[in-house]
Formats: sequence, C-alpha cells, structure tokens
Amino acid sequence: MLIPERITAERHPGTGPIAVEVVDETGSTNADLMQRIDELHIPTLRVALAQTAGRGRNGRAWHSEPGASLTFSLAWPFSRSLQAMAGLPLAVGVAIADVLGKFGVKVHLKWPNDVMKNGKKLAGVLIEMGPSRERTPGRWAIIGVGLNLTLPDSLEDRIEQPAADAPWLARMDRNSLMAALLDGLSDAAALFDREGFAPFMLRWNELHLHAGQEVIIIDRGQNLRNGVAAGIDGSGHLLLDTGAGRFTISAGDVSLRTLNEYEHAVID
Repeated sequence: MLIPERITAERHPGTGPIAVEVVDETGSTNADLMQRIDELHIPTLRVALAQTAGRGRNGRAWHSEPGASLTFSLAWPFSRSLQAMAGLPLAVGVAIADVLGKFGVKVHLKWPNDVMKNGKKLAGVLIEMGPSRERTPGRWAIIGVGLNLTLPDSLEDRIEQPAADAPWLARMDRNSLMAALLDGLSDAAALFDREGFAPFMLRWNELHLHAGQEVIIIDRGQNLRNGVAAGIDGSGHLLLDTGAGRFTISAGDVSLRTLNEYEHAVID
C-alpha cells in the first residue's frame, strides 16, 4: 500500500518540501494536477493506484491495472522559457534510468521519452506545460510517468506495443521505490531548471537504444525522414545522419521507428 507519509519519510534527508498525494483511482494524475495548477505553491506528487484514462504522447492511451504498475505525476515550477524546456522529457528519462539502475534494472532510452528494457517499453513519460505565470518568468510542468511492474495477461492484451515489466521492482516496498523515484526526479528537475539539458546529454547518449542504427522518423503516420541515429545535442534534439547530411529533429509530435518496426507496422 502506498502511503504519503511513508513516501515522504523514505526520501533522502535534506530534500526540499514536496506535497505527496495518493488516491485509489482517478482518470489521469496529469489531468488532476493540471486542473489545480493555479492553486499549487510547492512541488506536488500525485500517485494513483489505478488510472482509468491514463495518456501517453500524441493522445495514446496508457493502460494500467491496480498493483501492476506505478502511475504518478509530479508538478514542478520551472523558471525557464517554454522553448528552453524542450529537453525535459529526456532528462526525466535519464533520471528514471539511473534510479532503476540502482535497483539492478538495466534499461535504455528511446528518443524522445521512452524507457526500454530488452528492447521493450518499460516506462513512458508525458510532460504537459501549464500556462505562463503573470508576474514571474517560467511556468509549471506536469511530469507524468507510467512504469510497468508486472504484466498480467489482461493488461498485456490491451497494450499496443511490445512491453516489458520489472518483477524485481514489483517485490520491493512500493513506498521505498516511489520515494527513490521522487528523489531522482526532483533532483533532475532542479538541475534542469538551473542548467538546462546539457548536463544530461552525455548520460542520455550512453543509454541511447538506437545509437548507430538506421531509423525512420514518423510524423502523423507519414515517413518524414530516414537516417542513422547519431545521438542527441545539448537541447535534446535527435541528430540524424542521412545521404543529404546531418539533420536535427525536434520531438514535437514525431515518433521514431526502426526499419523492422516500421515494416511490421505497414504489414499489419
């Protein structure tokens, strides 16, 4: 059972104040926090034991079942401009990967916002930006995370792509796991606000799942560009080497597929 007081007590000493909320069920923790964004005064974590309307990028559904995953959102105030926030999903991916690595779960990162285990999706990140502040620069961001712990048959049947689980994490005390993730994410958010994405670039490239592979960039179902994934730059943009030279791809609504994934999707 997830208990707010236990999560707070399990955090590292000396960390800044973060309000912690746990609900049995909700539609979307991102949506819950976004509705209250004008009322928030300190960073706020909202965890749902079950989500009925969880979302991923581009309007995709994030499927989960009670006890089978961790679904949560962290509202965090940033002083950076909207343009300077582009690399935040990748920084969050690095933070999650490093926390999971401490528990013996080795993962890689798929641009721009997926955490992968053995080539399958273990966790996803959805960042939503609140409105700009009237009196001070910057804005709140809602950092949504869904992490598969187990994959019961009823859940796996509803997921539209190959998914991974982490049984070792499922056997951990959930409060300790959530506290570790919260510490990792809050440290990353604070660093990102101070220095941007640059401090995360090297680590992300070390964890890059498709480094040196030929990939296809898909935009709204259309093949936008083919090339070899050459890593990311200091802003979190994908570097794509093609016959016409190197291109810089921003995340936006685009998706990345390997040639094999794209061919199977077309055939299916």
